[in-house]
Amino acid sequence: MRSIWNGAISFGLVSIPVKLVNATESHAVSFRQIHTEDGGRIRYRKVCELEDREVAQDEIGKAYEDADGSMIPITDEDLSHLPIPTARTIEIVAFVPEERIDPLQMGSAYYLAASGAPAAKPYTLLREALGRSNRVAIAKFALRGRERLGMLRVVGDAIAMHGLLWPDEVRAPEGVAPDSGVTVREQELDLADALMDTLGEIDLDDLHDEYREALEQVIAAKAAGETPPETREEAAPGKVLDLMAALESSVRAARESRGGEGAGPAEEAEVRSLPQRTPSRRTPKETGGKKSTSTAARKTAARKTEAKKSAATESEGKRTEGKRAEAKKSTASAAGKSTAKSAGPGKKTAAKSAAKKTTGKSAPTRSTAKSTAKSTAKKTSPRKRSA
Repeated sequence: MRSIWNGAISFGLVSIPVKLVNATESHAVSFRQIHTEDGGRIRYRKVCELEDREVAQDEIGKAYEDADGSMIPITDEDLSHLPIPTARTIEIVAFVPEERIDPLQMGSAYYLAASGAPAAKPYTLLREALGRSNRVAIAKFALRGRERLGMLRVVGDAIAMHGLLWPDEVRAPEGVAPDSGVTVREQELDLADALMDTLGEIDLDDLHDEYREALEQVIAAKAAGETPPETREEAAPGKVLDLMAALESSVRAARESRGGEGAGPAEEAEVRSLPQRTPSRRTPKETGGKKSTSTAARKTAARKTEAKKSAATESEGKRTEGKRAEAKKSTASAAGKSTAKSAGPGKKTAAKSAAKKTTGKSAPTRSTAKSTAKSTAKKTSPRKRSA
């Protein structure tokens, strides 16, 4: 990687020769301006307004435009007399916890590379000291003609430096926040928490610029003389005026999206009724170890099914024993009639008594069937619940 600045880190009386290297790069697709009629390039030329002619680079200098529009020339000699002690030095002025740095201040990122073998030892010393202290270094440095503020931190085995805005360059958020009279209900906060839990985390390395990829496909197709691919237009979501309905729809959409991508089991993205919170905000809920309401519902349904099966078994036993008793009764009656016919009038009384005895025997059988069916149902039901 090409260095853009050479200097040294001033760490007390320790000097560490370093090179400044860009830590980021832009992958944006750039365009040129052309004349649409013939495709010719449109170029900008530096023209003097007074002489109305193009001037060369060595004829161009600097000037400050005053409030009334007049130009105040500033030469390189004027700038050379300015007191910039950090012209070739990254001067560390303090070490602070990283959370003290407001992300709004952070700007361009650079890598600091050790310049030469003599810089290896002090470079490693500073890196290890920063890592062990869990702090970052605040430094001043000069780049492109002005003094800047920077933050040094450890990234892997290297030291990175982030350019920082000066504190007075960060604007206060006045008039940005909505009116303080807006209130949010606990149910809405619960749904927002559920939505955050459903979306979960993501590996930032999996994110990519879909617009740039589609743009590159269009350029490749045009270069090959082909028709650019048509991208599918997503339907614009309807306006939802109810915040609760919008949150519920968002939770459902996130659950379906996570389920379709195979991000995890469906139970993790299940939409469930969350309990009411107390007025004071407490530690966030742990949803991972709780039983879901669907499991409790399945257990309740299983108990009802077992009870229905037991009742059905008992009723079936009663019907079966009743049919047997009726069959015995009809058999006894038929036998009594045939005996009466064959024996004559003198034996009708004996036949009737025999029929009564047979009927009397069937009555205890019916009560015995009931008790047997009940005991069978009682024994069967516990076995199914234990299973």
